[in-house]
Amino acid sequence: MQAMQYEITLPADYDMGIIRHRVATRGSALDAFDGLGFKAYCVREREVHGVNQYAPFYWWDSAEAMNRFLWSDGFRGLCDSFGRPPVSHWLGVEIVRGPASTATTAVRTTESIVDGEAPADAVARARTEAVGDSVYATVLAVDLRRWELTRFTLHSGETPAHQGVQYRVLHLSDPGQRGA
Repeated sequence: MQAMQYEITLPADYDMGIIRHRVATRGSALDAFDGLGFKAYCVREREVHGVNQYAPFYWWDSAEAMNRFLWSDGFRGLCDSFGRPPVSHWLGVEIVRGPASTATTAVRTTESIVDGEAPADAVARARTEAVGDSVYATVLAVDLRRWELTRFTLHSGETPAHQGVQYRVLHLSDPGQRGA
């Protein structure tokens, strides 16, 4: 299992309607992508988040599926439009599904797994914090180079204001659970 995200920062005066249209017309292309757990088509907008950004987040069932996407014409098209973005990826630990039936917002938090703390203990602690009434799903993933735990939580409403990096979800491709 792999988690992956790229963030394409756009100019302050960029018409985010272009991204909304792109997602509306192309987002369903991955609704049945073999090996994709889910893709959240996330954006941050200057008026709300202080920056214009297209920042999709992926949960992959395997590295092979992730690679198949990264070498695909679809990803090539994104690179042709916006340049090749740096891609962050983490070792996927697990996905915790919540009771919500849809996702409209997301939040990504990262915390260090401190020296002396067993990584399994950090994951167990995060697992207990992963669900709530508004949660669609929470991904738990680890950056093994930095020993950081990343939580990416999809919500059916607004995200708590004090938490990490916040996004609006324009579309959710979820062949791994909801679309099956």
